[in-house]
Amino acid sequence: MSNQSCPYAIDPTGRDIHGEAARIRESGSATLVELPGSVRAWSITDYALIKRLLTDPRVSRDAYQHWPAWENGEGELARSWPLAIWVQDRNMITAYGPEHARLRKLVAKAFTARRTATLRPRIEAITAELLDGIAAAPQDRPVDLREEFAHPLPTQVISELLGVPEDMRAEMLRMMHAIFDTSATEEEARATEQNLYGLASGFLAYKRETPGDDLSSGLVTVRDEGGVGLTERELIDTLFLMYTAGHETTVNLLDHAVSALLTHPSQLELVRAGEVTWDAVIDETLRWESPLGSMPLRYAVEDIELDEVTIAKGEPILISFAGAGRDPKVHGDTADRFDITRATRGDHLAFGHGVHYCLGAPLARLEAQIALPALFSRFPELSLAEPAERLARQESFISNGHRSLPVHLTAKAAV
Repeated sequence: MSNQSCPYAIDPTGRDIHGEAARIRESGSATLVELPGSVRAWSITDYALIKRLLTDPRVSRDAYQHWPAWENGEGELARSWPLAIWVQDRNMITAYGPEHARLRKLVAKAFTARRTATLRPRIEAITAELLDGIAAAPQDRPVDLREEFAHPLPTQVISELLGVPEDMRAEMLRMMHAIFDTSATEEEARATEQNLYGLASGFLAYKRETPGDDLSSGLVTVRDEGGVGLTERELIDTLFLMYTAGHETTVNLLDHAVSALLTHPSQLELVRAGEVTWDAVIDETLRWESPLGSMPLRYAVEDIELDEVTIAKGEPILISFAGAGRDPKVHGDTADRFDITRATRGDHLAFGHGVHYCLGAPLARLEAQIALPALFSRFPELSLAEPAERLARQESFISNGHRSLPVHLTAKAAV
């Protein structure tokens, strides 16, 4: 690691993701930070530099090839680092070069525009079922909209797409949520990893015994028939990736979109009046509150000379998607303000950029396009049950969302 002093230690609880990104930005577009477990990395908060690095062939996500400190997964970091699970995966998002292309090709066909469009009726049906359930709840106390709507909608969609049976979903989701807890201890992180891989082995055994018309069964077939298929580890880690990315980011998108509109009633009225589209709401939410705050890690394949510093070969890079979304160089002095009429609202990197751009982005957008107007149409008097500043955040600098989103369904209940 370079000799530059390390000015900032990342808060593992993620209590102030945007304030933290702003403070890091003050030290430069690329700044050394310390992650939990005393691992140093270059934090990148500059929108233009992030776009540049995400398309630079000298930047890799493969810790095994390009992070000497990882010691090919056989050293101390692999044994004891609480965030090890974020770099040890063998899937398309951590692969580099030809390996990435091979793995991405196996998954991409499940997320084509045509395949995604066929999911619309099912997403609409799930949305209606969830709203019916919320409407049937007692009206005299708050409803946790994250728990009752934002979370189950994308979770059910991705579970059905992957063929995860209902009796396995709760435990799998609990484990998936645990890996986002970046305040976890070494022991907690290791226990989560062991339980998660044990659960995955059981799921794959189930899919081999009872295959169905779902993506998991298709990948198992590819794996078991050989050819250009997957190793068992790649199969497990690919399923982890799709299940996690397929719900966590959309949960946070819906969560923040609702809370933003409820705290900006004049903007909600613009949408209701048809003066601004729901797509504008979605993009401004993605910019203002990126569902992922920062994502570990990427690595310099060779020395990368920037204007102010040099990222040396083998040094890790932490991409701050939250920082990119509120970069004042792109969005001006109002970058911290939620504004669905903003001309630059689409200039965000919430779904990544370049070869690792999220394959599930069209599905996440479709879910939000269906869910948000349906929610506000069904409950036109919806209001937050407590001030936005008091909504507790998840304890994570990776996943950016609330722990709960309590709302009143009617104006009478809010009195």
